[in-house]
Amino acid sequence: MSPYGFSSGDPQADRRHGFAEALAASGDMEAAAEALAGALERAPGWAAGWHRLGEWRLASGDRDGAASAWRRALEADPRDRFGARARLDLMSGAPVSESLPPAYVETLFDQYAPRFDASLTGSLSYRGPQIVMEVLGRAGFARAARALDLGCGTGLMGAALRSSCDHLEGWDISAAMLARARARGVYDALARRDINALEMGGPRYDLIAAADVFTYVGALERVVAWCADALEPGGWFACALEAGEAGVTLRETMRFAHAPDYLSALMDQAGFTRVEISACTLRRERGADVPGLAVMARAGGRTPDRDRDDTASLTA
Repeated sequence: MSPYGFSSGDPQADRRHGFAEALAASGDMEAAAEALAGALERAPGWAAGWHRLGEWRLASGDRDGAASAWRRALEADPRDRFGARARLDLMSGAPVSESLPPAYVETLFDQYAPRFDASLTGSLSYRGPQIVMEVLGRAGFARAARALDLGCGTGLMGAALRSSCDHLEGWDISAAMLARARARGVYDALARRDINALEMGGPRYDLIAAADVFTYVGALERVVAWCADALEPGGWFACALEAGEAGVTLRETMRFAHAPDYLSALMDQAGFTRVEISACTLRRERGADVPGLAVMARAGGRTPDRDRDDTASLTA
């Protein structure tokens, strides 16, 4: 993630950073790192600068220097808005965290929001919403009374769902993404939520869709259990995510990949039925297809302590 837009608070350090960025753009990463290190002497608490320095040092082959810079980024920003801890784990080969820091995901998508749609639907040929709708259609889904777009982003999934839902909600951690979703005008309600910290016992839904959001979650035990609890009996669940080979793997792209066997066991443990997991292509990246998995499942029977007086219709 680039620290563009994050000032050091020192005008001279910012000017040196601008010069360093020009050097990096020319391909001279070693010189760029040296120039940025000079800027950081004036702004030693600048977390975004330390993060950028780590990227450039790694690109120039200075692994020890990169690790040192990312440790300084963590010291300056314990919330870890730039994902320094995960980068340290990836570089060291140590077991990585099972999730990314919420502050990192929020910051990433707040920055990405203005160009999100153009990037995904243009150069990346992103197909997450289409994949979700295809797997639902093949399974016989027709309409939901209450639907939730989990990790709704700018509303690409919501636009695909809108004609099939009486009531559609969207949740996301990024305020900037939610603002874009609101402008799209397809949701009945939007809310800022960290999907890694959802609590049981809220409203029930007939459909929960999650298009490519779990690539930023990692371990899915908690959120999948929440989805099973939040669905009406027989409710629909569908998601698209990156395909992995073993369990949950954090890749150099700072996205998680999930293996089919892991997903199958997880869905069974959560009580889902009629589980279908199929291969797909999520998007293109650097000229190559990104292999994905499409998951469709139905919720099991109602848990006694979650009985509600209201009834929501579901058409299959």
